[in-house]
Amino acid sequence: MRDVLDAILRWYSAGETFALATVVSTFRSAPRGPGAAMAVSAGGEVVGSVSGGCVEGAVYEAARQVMESGRPVLERYGVSDDDAFAVGLTCGGILHVFVEPVNRETFPELAEVAAAVAGHRPVAVATTVTAPGTDVAAPGTDTMAPAASTAPADPGTAAAVLGGRRVIWPEHASGSLGAEGLDVAVDDDARGMLAQGLTGERHYGRRGERRMDEVAVFVQSFAPPPRMLVFGAIDFAAAVARVGRFLGYHVTVCDARGVFATRKRFPDADEVVVRWPHQYLRETEVDGRTAICVLTHDPKFDVPLLEVALRTPAGYIGAMGSRRTHDDRMKRLREAGLTEAELDRLHSPIGLDIGARTPEETAVSIAAELTQHRWGGTGMPLKRTEGRIHGTPPE
Repeated sequence: MRDVLDAILRWYSAGETFALATVVSTFRSAPRGPGAAMAVSAGGEVVGSVSGGCVEGAVYEAARQVMESGRPVLERYGVSDDDAFAVGLTCGGILHVFVEPVNRETFPELAEVAAAVAGHRPVAVATTVTAPGTDVAAPGTDTMAPAASTAPADPGTAAAVLGGRRVIWPEHASGSLGAEGLDVAVDDDARGMLAQGLTGERHYGRRGERRMDEVAVFVQSFAPPPRMLVFGAIDFAAAVARVGRFLGYHVTVCDARGVFATRKRFPDADEVVVRWPHQYLRETEVDGRTAICVLTHDPKFDVPLLEVALRTPAGYIGAMGSRRTHDDRMKRLREAGLTEAELDRLHSPIGLDIGARTPEETAVSIAAELTQHRWGGTGMPLKRTEGRIHGTPPE
C-alpha cells in the first residue's frame, strides 16, 4: 500500500469510495510479493500494480464489482491445468488478492496511518482476509462475502469477520477484527512483525485461538525504512548512497573529513555526518535490517570501525579494498581480538563479481550482494540455474 498511499489519500480526503486490491499471499513464481497494491478510484483511475501487468485487468473488474456491492472479496489468480492463460498469470505462480472498498467509514484511521508512514513512525494494519463461511473467489465470479459489521457484538459469541481491520501501533491499537481474543492475538504478532519489518498472513481460530487455520489475517507492516550506513566520503560512496536510496534505505554518509563530507557532494543521502566513523557507529542505532558499507579502505578508519561494526547486530557488513588490503585488514582485526565467527560476517572485498569498474557499476555490485544476502540467491545468471526463481529467504 505504501506505493499507492499518496493517490488513495487524495481520494480519501475528497470523501470518495475507492477499491484497494492487496496481494496477501503468493505461491511459487508470483511476480510481486505480499503487500503489493493496486487501487481503483470511483472514476476509474488506476494506481499501483499487483502483478506487473499479468492480472491487472481482472483485478480492475473485481475492484469495480467491490465498489458497486460494498463487500470485500478474496480473489485467486494462477495457472490452470487446462489452459495456462485462462486466468492471466502466465509466470507459473499463484496470487491471493484481497479487494475491498475503502472510504472514511470503512477505514477511519487511514489518514493517521499515512501520516505515520510519511513520518517514518512504525504502524501495522491487520485485515481479516478469510473468515469462517467465506471462500476464496474464483476470478470473475460473484462470491462476495458480507462486509464486516460495525455493530458491537457479545464478547462471548463474537468471531472474526471478513474485512475486519485493526491498526496496531507500538503502544496502542484501534479498530477490531471482530473478536476481542483475535484482536489480542494479532496485536502481539503484529508488533513482533513490525519490529522485524515483516508483512504477511497469520492464521488463527475464529476467536484468536492459536495453532488453528479458520481465519487468515493479513498484517502489513509499515516499519521505518532500514538504515544504510556508508562510511568514506568518496565518489564510490555517492553512487552507493544513490542506489541505497533507490532500494528504500535511509542513507547516512559519514566521514571524519569535513571538506569531503558535504551535502553538495552527497545529495542522495538522507544525512551527512562529519565524525570519526567508529565513534559515530558506537552511538547510532543499528538493527538486523541495517546495512553497513565501509568504503574508506584506509586502516586508520576502517579497522576501528569494523571492530565496532562486527559486534553490532547489523544484517550486512561489507568493506571495500583490494585483495592485499583485505588480507592486511583481516590480520589487523585478528590482532584487535575479533573472533573467526565475527570475521565471517564481513563481506570483503565488498560486492559481487560482475566486473564492475566505475563507481556506479560498483554500487550495482554492492546492491546485488545486499539483495543476494537478503533473499539467498546464488549470484549466478538465471540461465544457468534451475527451479524456482524466487526462492525461500535464508533463516
